[in-house]
Amino acid sequence: MGETVVILGVNHRTAPVAVRERLAYADGDVVAAITRLRRAAPALGEAALLSTCNRVEIIAVAADAERAWAEAGEFLARDRGVAAEAFAPALYRYRERAAVRHLFRVGASLDSLVVGEPQILGQLKNAYAQSAEAGAAGLVLHRAFHKAFSVAKRVRKATLIGHGAVSVAAAAVNLANKIFDTLTDKTVLLLGAGAMAELTARNLKRLGVQSLLVTSRTFDNAVALARELGGTAAPYDNFKPYLRLADVVIGSLAVTRPVIGPEEFEGVIRDRRYRPVLLIDLGVPRNFDERLNQLENVYLYDIDDLSGVVAESRTDREREAAKAETIVEFEVGAFLRWLGGLELVPAIKDIRSSVEQLRDFELARHRAWLATLGPAERERIEALTRGLVNKLLHRILSGLRDDSAGALNGVHAAEIARRLLAPEAGVDAPLDAAAEEAAEDGDDEAP
Repeated sequence: MGETVVILGVNHRTAPVAVRERLAYADGDVVAAITRLRRAAPALGEAALLSTCNRVEIIAVAADAERAWAEAGEFLARDRGVAAEAFAPALYRYRERAAVRHLFRVGASLDSLVVGEPQILGQLKNAYAQSAEAGAAGLVLHRAFHKAFSVAKRVRKATLIGHGAVSVAAAAVNLANKIFDTLTDKTVLLLGAGAMAELTARNLKRLGVQSLLVTSRTFDNAVALARELGGTAAPYDNFKPYLRLADVVIGSLAVTRPVIGPEEFEGVIRDRRYRPVLLIDLGVPRNFDERLNQLENVYLYDIDDLSGVVAESRTDREREAAKAETIVEFEVGAFLRWLGGLELVPAIKDIRSSVEQLRDFELARHRAWLATLGPAERERIEALTRGLVNKLLHRILSGLRDDSAGALNGVHAAEIARRLLAPEAGVDAPLDAAAEEAAEDGDDEAP
């Protein structure tokens, strides 16, 4: 068996946020990390790194999956400075069909904390772009990622999986709305002005929040978001005094360690006269120290806690997810047929060339007799022999592409056919239409 897709990673189902945050990469660090990965893990022919609040995954192409998994795991431990035993039990490993299925399910938001949330597709596209920038995306990853994008779009069009507010940000806002009787008289402080923060802020405004404070490392971003939503921008270097005003604080900053701890927050609670404050941590790594939950009238929820919030609306989406799984499974088969075809192409070229050589040899043997015939008769003989060759090749190539035999058996059968038909081996000839078809998956349509 040749190279195939392999995946190694952790996600919200296998590892708590305390583990995921130690393995997570900031967006700006991913390209350099992929470069280091390829140097440290030679078994990976192509590689991409997907790091979000819910998952850290290495998606690669390799001939030896076991070696690829081992090298990728060692790289994560060394590169993140985390002992391997701290995350090894949470690792999942996929290869071939399982790996392709996992990639497509991730893109279609079937593997998300909130099934149907739309952000993951953009994150997957970003991961592909970063792999390409690092020069680590070759033919197979290019095809795999773009097929994952198209699967996600088909799922969105063919199902209602994304119907309604299903994002993590929406779940955070729903949590705030349940804890407080009303949000109209509450002050909300938003730490971060990126896509997650903007989505959260828009949901808050829809629920009637009037007082919205926004801070970000890039002040211009905070100003732009605050202006658009009728809020107030606060400078990041001086945002902590505003904590005394906030009833709800939502953190979505890209940080390496918590920006708010219990020691400094004790004074905030006293100044608020112990009025309740809700802290919602959407960051991975986390924005808020987990010890804040021990303070009186402080209610801290991290991204793992949100899973319970979204459980109530999960049934309808899971019903739609069942439809989406059918689409995914069909597309996995189409991709694997294409991938298997890549291994068959060299053999198909040789088989085609050998059969054509046999035809040319036989025609040459009868050159003197053919010369006595008229042009019309010679053309009919040419057409007859060409038809026989094409029918023979069609039967051979159809058998090689038969999924029931499995890709590995198909490769072995192709090698046997090549040796039987081309004992002289190494004959070179251009791909014909049938051979090209083995390297393309055609216009398959899902049921």
